[in-house]
Amino acid sequence: MTPAPSLPLAVDHVLFDLDGTLTDPKPGITGSVQEALRLMGYPVPPADDLVWMIGPPLRASFVRLLGSDALADEGVRLYRESYGDIGLFRNAVIPGIPELLDTLVAGGFVLHVATSKPRDYARRILAHFELADRFRSIHGSEFDGTRTDKAELIRHLVVEERVDPATAVMIGDREHDAHGAHAAGMPALGVRWGYGSDDELKAAGMLLLADHPRDLAGALRRR
Repeated sequence: MTPAPSLPLAVDHVLFDLDGTLTDPKPGITGSVQEALRLMGYPVPPADDLVWMIGPPLRASFVRLLGSDALADEGVRLYRESYGDIGLFRNAVIPGIPELLDTLVAGGFVLHVATSKPRDYARRILAHFELADRFRSIHGSEFDGTRTDKAELIRHLVVEERVDPATAVMIGDREHDAHGAHAAGMPALGVRWGYGSDDELKAAGMLLLADHPRDLAGALRRR
């Protein structure tokens, strides 16, 4: 496992996860998983039994859920039919996030989104909730599976946006955010309002666990 870098003395770039960090996507994601299972003829669990699928790469979660690559591919296809139509807007902005983003932008930080969700979905969601203009860039996976791995995604963002990992941090709610950030040479900060437990985030090497978005602003200092 890559050791967790320490928090930079000064930060230029702040990367944010989307699901569970900026917005709460539970109704849309779990509802679309349920619809895919229903169409495939599988038992449909309650939404609360599917929250573990929020955050990790989607196809890998369907493999775990259904037990084979072929079934996972069909699950993803049916999920996207539902999610891409209405599911992505069955979502809510985390209270305090717009204020946090405005504070960081006003303080001179450069903001980016790094999500395993398809980039097209991420852009539509952020535009719908009028958050997109706070970010210099929005990076996500492609529908063919490219950059669903968080380490690959963050490395791609670092190159494309000319980000120095030594003056950057990643903020997220799952272990994948920390592991991806560490692989790219930057630290990660965790949020407690998402879908990762304290034990998961601490084990992944998150440098702090924020209880409220305002806690993050106080942890960052501009170069």
